[in-house]
Order: sequence, then C-alpha cells, then structure tokens
Amino acid sequence: MKNIGPYNISDLPIFKNRVYHLDLSPGELAKNIIIVGDPERVPFIAEDFFDNYEIDREHRGLRTITGISRDTGQRVSVTTSGMGTPSLEIVLNEIVALNEIDFSTMTRKEKFDPLTIIRIGTSGGVQSDTALGTLIVTDYAVGLDNTGLFYNSASQDKNCELLEEKVRECIDTATARGSRFKGRIIPYASRSSSELTAIMEREAVKLGVIYKRGITVSSSGFFANQGRDISRVPVTIPNIDGMLASINTGIPDLRVENMEMEASFLLHFMGGLGYRAGALCAVIDNRREDRFADHYADHIKDAARIAMKSLQS
Repeated sequence: MKNIGPYNISDLPIFKNRVYHLDLSPGELAKNIIIVGDPERVPFIAEDFFDNYEIDREHRGLRTITGISRDTGQRVSVTTSGMGTPSLEIVLNEIVALNEIDFSTMTRKEKFDPLTIIRIGTSGGVQSDTALGTLIVTDYAVGLDNTGLFYNSASQDKNCELLEEKVRECIDTATARGSRFKGRIIPYASRSSSELTAIMEREAVKLGVIYKRGITVSSSGFFANQGRDISRVPVTIPNIDGMLASINTGIPDLRVENMEMEASFLLHFMGGLGYRAGALCAVIDNRREDRFADHYADHIKDAARIAMKSLQS
C-alpha cells in the first residue's frame, strides 16, 4: 500500500486524539455519512431522523452529530462541509484520516472499512422546465473550482473526459478575447457511484418525490462564478449558467441540471479513494425563470429521507 506514513503532526494535526478541524476522535464518526454545507442543517436533519445522539460536536463552525437512524436502525453521522470545495477538502481529508489512520502510530492501517457519503444541499436549476423543489440526483459533476486539480485522481470514465472537453470549449468561447483569464479556467469532471445513484433514484420513486438525474456544475463561489452579475467588477464569463444549460453533453438523456459549490470535489476525491459518494440537491432557484423558493425545508427533509434509506443498501 502506498502512502502509508508515518505522518508528521504538522501535516495531520491531532490534539487529544482528535482531528483539528472536526474535533472528532476515531470511532466517533460512522461509516455512513450525510454531509451538508450549512451547520444548522446538521441538527435539522438529526432531530427528524435520530432518537438519541452518540456524538454532538461543534468546532470552527463545523458540526457533527452521530446517531442511530430511526428509519433504518443504522449508525449514521451528519456533518458539515462548510461552503465551497476549499472547506470540503479539509473536512473530507479529516473524515478519511479518522477512518484510515492509526493515530497512535500515525500510519495508515492495513485494513479499513469502506465509507459511503451522500451530500444533501440546495442548488440553482439552470433548465427552465425544472420546477422549484425538484431533487437533482447527480450522475456526473463538473468542477470549475480548481480544488480537485490538486488531487491527481484518474478519470472515472470516457464521459468525464468528454465533459471536461465540452465545458472547457464552452467557457473559452464565452470568455471575451483579450480577457486576462481567457483559457485559464480548467474544468474537471467526476462521477457519482453508479450503484448509489441507482439506489437514490429507486428510493425517490418509492417515496413519490419529484427528482431528475443530471449533471451538476460546482462553482468556486455564488455570484459571478454562477452567472450572477451584481458587482461593479466585470464578470469573466457572461451568462455562464445559460451557456452551461445549453451544452450538448454528448451523453444520451443527460444535461446540465444545476449549479452548486461542493459536489465536484466530493465525487472526485472519494471516487479516487474507491469510496461510494453521491449528491442529492434540491433546486431552490430557477435561473432561467428568475424564481427563488423561500421555503424549502420539506425538500431538504425529502432528500435526507432518501439518503437515509440509500445508506442502508
């Protein structure tokens, strides 16, 4: 096994047998994990699905609750990723360290259990016919955030390579000639666990929840990065959301459905490790129709219910 350690304390800070940012010890995190951006969504989900909490820890704005799912009897953790892939990169590395590294020797274990992680969140829909509240089951994700570029994970299939090429061509065409950053935004594509995607679709059908399977684009920010032009600083890629919505992906029956800020790195990193990962995000903002859903709590609960059921499979 490569990269077995031992690891330096400056590379993997451990205090009182706990990872630095999540403030968790090995064993306090379940093998089945729901990850959310907003720390307030952690208790929001846990209160609905857990009878008792084993762990309820918050540190540096990152909250984790571990308990037993009332629906499935499985041990599950709900934890915070924070907003955006830079924060997610920290959280996922600590999650993996908790699972794979022996803190007494600071070396990687010879054997460790697989993890399954499902992201639940909100997103902006880019297709005019996708109703507010629709859950998007991510099949592929395209990252415009560059966090994934620091991890040389192999392409998961030919469609990932195709998406990278098509999105890069779209962005380069949309960027004005003479722009300082023309040609410098490099997309990377990743894919959800196909097994997990199929399970989430099956559970959505069973529960009667409106959903679509699609391609998710992850941006490095919320405003100009997703086509919201409200600043006095000119945007680099005008109408990026509209351009992405119109791409012929080259993948039958699959189009860009939504934009958010975390799925790309989750799938890229966890896929590279051989773990199961998926994403399920409610559309609360339709960019084509200029509509926003103020009340979306029930859609998050639907996503959590699907995720809990999917984690038991």
